[in-house]
Amino acid sequence: MNAVNAAGWRPAMGGAEEPAEKFATASGDYGLMLEEPLSFELGATDKCGVDIDAPDRAPAPGLSKFLRKAAPNLPGLTEPETMRHYTRLSRQNYAIDLGPFPLGSCTMKHNPRLNEKMARLPGFADVHPLQPQKSVEGALEVIEQLADWLTRLTGMASVAMSPKAGAHGELCGLLCIRAALDARGETRDVVLVPESAHGTNPATAAFAGFKVESIPATPAGRVDLEALKAKLGPNVAGVMITNPNTCGLFEPEMKAIADAVHAAGGYVYCDGANFNAIVGKVRPGDLGVDAMHINLHKTFSTPHGGGGPGAGPVVLSEALAPFAPLPFVTRGADGSIHLVEEENRGEGHARSFGRMVAFHGQMGMFTRALTYMLSHGADGLRQVAEDAVLNANYVLRACEDLLPAPFAKSGPCMHEALFSDAGLAEGFSTLDIAKGLIDEGFHPMTVYFPLVVKGAMLVEPTETESKAGLDRFIASLRSVAERAKNGDESLHTAPHFAPRRRLDETLAARKPVLVWRGDAG
Repeated sequence: MNAVNAAGWRPAMGGAEEPAEKFATASGDYGLMLEEPLSFELGATDKCGVDIDAPDRAPAPGLSKFLRKAAPNLPGLTEPETMRHYTRLSRQNYAIDLGPFPLGSCTMKHNPRLNEKMARLPGFADVHPLQPQKSVEGALEVIEQLADWLTRLTGMASVAMSPKAGAHGELCGLLCIRAALDARGETRDVVLVPESAHGTNPATAAFAGFKVESIPATPAGRVDLEALKAKLGPNVAGVMITNPNTCGLFEPEMKAIADAVHAAGGYVYCDGANFNAIVGKVRPGDLGVDAMHINLHKTFSTPHGGGGPGAGPVVLSEALAPFAPLPFVTRGADGSIHLVEEENRGEGHARSFGRMVAFHGQMGMFTRALTYMLSHGADGLRQVAEDAVLNANYVLRACEDLLPAPFAKSGPCMHEALFSDAGLAEGFSTLDIAKGLIDEGFHPMTVYFPLVVKGAMLVEPTETESKAGLDRFIASLRSVAERAKNGDESLHTAPHFAPRRRLDETLAARKPVLVWRGDAG
């Protein structure tokens, strides 16, 4: 039994209940959760944390100009103070090793430590992009093997390994499409993007110089095929479709969509960010996809978030393979392997659109992804998709009686369960559910996305959560939802037991305080 009940109150010794605020301490600490000042507040800038003897001689000739004119404005901390400061801060950070990250479309799953061990092997961890090729043959072998896995899993002709993340991969695919259209002597300037696509899709299309036209969704949350067909014409370069889409649903008419786009002379780009829901089960190439990025840091494991690290290889159909970017790894007839970096590289790849990055890719990502594939095998990767879908449907069916699930009646979801705040008491919203979950010890789900659902709550449990772990999350989500349906006012000020209380998010966005200025304010 938790010491704090669902309403956010702590039982007193005599059995009565009192507000948590009554238990404030003089130090600001809350049990073992310590209130931690900034490092500038811990240590004074006029002292040093270690004893350093004054220099016994003048700087070498020519170096005196580099001497500081004044002491650095940095706090002086001893080694124990420094270690305790960062350790205390780490206790205030939620992590996958503490509990699940139910963020829809993010695939924040547990990452096997085996992958980390392999990525830290000498030769991978310390590889340098400017090393002679003869000294990095093992690394090139890893890239070539990983590329082979990706093409076989997707049923595609080739793969560009250099894109650094999902949106970068989207740009790569669109540049391949533009190069293919240029080779045909055609100027097509429109990209169709369904409402259920990831938000980066229209942004990337616009960045690449295309005009974006939206395709509506059906009441079942899928692409409206007839609406898409009505917009096809000689000006359409292609479609960018997310499958499974941001509502956590598979597009059953994907092949019909691809056939229609191809018949109109366009190409099909598939956002593969949700590939973990279909890996080993569906090959996008069989559905008519021409280009698709794969977030290695989502489907094939690597800690991600906060901007990196990432990798977004792009698999390409036979129609787009000749236009792939440089550089790429190839294997010669004699079995030798090398990195091709020059434009003059043979008839098969003579029409590349050029180079996207200075170097080939993110070696740590490649090593972790290949380790993940080899340790799972084809059958294991298929189980990854099956377990991800099973877990999401378990959450969906366990909560749909309390939280409206807009598309639940149209069949099972894929890897994400989508709810809305339509059934909550007046004045309560998705934000209250999210903040209430923090008091329950969970990171909130994705909120207010996708935009096609009002007050959306998108839950992705991933394949690495056990039934016991899901049951605990479900119990907490149901508890918070019941409080919101019953008008529990304490939710409006949640979280109560986190290191920080609820922020004024509007003020934080409009007037962020990003720099500590001490007494200067």
